[in-house]
Amino acid sequence: MTATCTSPAAPAATAPERFARVCAILDQHGRDPARLIPILQEVQEEYRFLPREVMAYVATSLGLSPAKVYGVASFYAHFALVPKGRHVIKLCDGTACHVKDSIPILEAIRKRVGLKDGQVTSDDMQFTVETVSCLGACGLAPVVVCDEEVHGGMTPAKGAALVDAIRAKEAAK
Repeated sequence: MTATCTSPAAPAATAPERFARVCAILDQHGRDPARLIPILQEVQEEYRFLPREVMAYVATSLGLSPAKVYGVASFYAHFALVPKGRHVIKLCDGTACHVKDSIPILEAIRKRVGLKDGQVTSDDMQFTVETVSCLGACGLAPVVVCDEEVHGGMTPAKGAALVDAIRAKEAAK
């Protein structure tokens, strides 16, 4: 039996308007289990990650086991199972970027954002800093992608300035 959006099945911690958006996403995809990946992509856009209770609701709504949905979500690197910051900064540490000193750039960005060892998301949830194996822009190495915008020829100073520019833009709003 699949869940319907008319039943109050949402956990108390889930905001009703947000949960209604999950229902709309499910409906847009005809509650088709074969559309699991695009459904999870849209849910992640809504929440910035895939909350466990929402994955369970998606599973029930699609007639799938929660383990199946979690298995798909945890298999693909695109999906996040923990909250990400408002701004996601991805630093390439592939061969071309690494040999052009990507690690000092990472350290400068992490320092500017205020991340501690092992931390990837700032305490204020404004920034998530990740390293990736390849961004496919070797000719621009070293490369950073911030909020889907590519920044080539990065240096530690440019990385710190990128964070400062984001903060300035946020402060101006």
